[in-house]
Amino acid sequence: MNIKLVTSSLLVSALALPLAGHAATDADSDRSSPKAYVKDSVITTKIKAKLAKEKLASAVHIKVDTDDRGVVSLSGTAKSQADVDKAVAIAQGVKGVASVENKLEVVADK
Repeated sequence: MNIKLVTSSLLVSALALPLAGHAATDADSDRSSPKAYVKDSVITTKIKAKLAKEKLASAVHIKVDTDDRGVVSLSGTAKSQADVDKAVAIAQGVKGVASVENKLEVVADK
């Protein structure tokens, strides 16, 4: 019985090790606490949901990231300056956003 328990524990630990290593190299690992990380994720999710709701043609090409101070970074591409302006306005309108860094580029259809 003990051998099965030890073997199972070792197997689970061995399988979880790559996940722990991946989590340690995640770009979001600099969050000060789990609570801050969840708050940042909620802000990011709200912005993404509002972008999708507005049906911006270029919403799928817009990356949203929120840091622990509530600063939202928008990056990627948009089809027009109007889409860029709309994305920035949406981000600024979400509760908890301190400021928005606009790194979006306008790229015409090819």
